[in-house]
Amino acid sequence: MPVVSLKEIVDRAFAERYGVPAINIVNDLTLEAVLTGAVNSNSPVIVQTSVKTVRAIGAPVLFAMWQAMTADIAVPVTLHLDHCPYRDVISECLELGWNSVLFDASQLPVEENQRQTVEVVAEARRYGAHVEGEIESITGVEDGVGSDTESKRQSLEVSLRFIEATGIDVFAPAIGNAHGVYKTEPQLDFDRVSELVAAHPIPIALHGGSGMTDAQFHDLIARGCAKVNISTSLKMVFMQSSLASLKRSEETAKWDPPTLFADVSRDVVALTSSLAETFGSAGKAW
Repeated sequence: MPVVSLKEIVDRAFAERYGVPAINIVNDLTLEAVLTGAVNSNSPVIVQTSVKTVRAIGAPVLFAMWQAMTADIAVPVTLHLDHCPYRDVISECLELGWNSVLFDASQLPVEENQRQTVEVVAEARRYGAHVEGEIESITGVEDGVGSDTESKRQSLEVSLRFIEATGIDVFAPAIGNAHGVYKTEPQLDFDRVSELVAAHPIPIALHGGSGMTDAQFHDLIARGCAKVNISTSLKMVFMQSSLASLKRSEETAKWDPPTLFADVSRDVVALTSSLAETFGSAGKAW
């Protein structure tokens, strides 16, 4: 199965009402493990890269890793640039071959956000790529992008005007979700998703998925959240697995990096498979 477009993956998920894990990787190890977890679950997967990761590894190197690891992939996969407010980074990634981008201009007035998003959509189309858009910042800072201040939620009319004027392929509304670790169970506006989808059937991206309950996931996916973003959970698994492996090394005085890598890989594979089961995407590869 070759790499496919974001739209192919989310449109099918939206129509059949399952969610696709959209997982932020941080290096080659986590990229390979997420892909392995998707293959093991026979699930489509959206591999996401933050601006921080793109800059740390370098876009050309990161894309070369992606090409090498997906050359003979057995499930539908796509590469997505997450939460990017920088037009130059978007242009570089699209030119290299990213399949989609989230142009995050949520800190701008809606009119300017809309104007620039129209330009990004036109640019993406030249590469056969797709665009996720948002007009309200999701609370929380993730990889240096975002704000801890909850943004004002726009009206349904403003949201629909933005969706229709820009031609975006996925929309990410604020529904009480947040990036990072939830200190208490989030109070989510489920009806907002239903209202948007009823007025304009478009796949919805659910941000801040790390820490939500299975019941919340199931409810929101049934309402139209076809793309479910997971970042913090992977970071926690990566760090906690590494820490546990290092503690064992210290106790046994056996310092073997490949063992640590294997431990982290195993745990990220397990996380990916678990998410696919929870979101209903397991067994949905085509």
